Amino acid sequence: MILVSGDVERHIRAEGEKWYPDECCGFLLGQIDESGRRRVEDILPVPNAGQAEERHHRFRIEPDDFMRAERQARLRGLDVIGFYHSHPDHPATPSEYDREQALPFYSYVILSVRRGASAEISSWELSGDRALFNHEELECAAQHRARKRRY
Repeated sequence: MILVSGDVERHIRAEGEKWYPDECCGFLLGQIDESGRRRVEDILPVPNAGQAEERHHRFRIEPDDFMRAERQARLRGLDVIGFYHSHPDHPATPSEYDREQALPFYSYVILSVRRGASAEISSWELSGDRALFNHEELECAAQHRARKRRY
């Protein structure tokens, strides 16, 4: 299970809308408790380093951005616990390309952006053998409200 605050959810949605019709991407910074529950404290957006003609259906993160994210997380007492990206005009489910590029352990939050407006959001975790993605329960909770949404 992964818990995302309302502020973080709004930030992910804003990034998806800002970069539409291209895919946005970035890091999920947070902590994993002793029960394995993940809590996203913040995101670190990074430029989609994919080829210009492919950015509408692919994202790529540069190794230097990964190192910078690890450093920033460590300075804040956090870890890189996953990644987020958008799917312009497609469902919030992982593609075969996503599976080929993913690593086990991390959470992969995917936001569907339809005609420039953010839509459904989901989270996935790659199986240890890298054969498939498993749906991860995603709880989006507003910081100052008791209301919670589950996807």
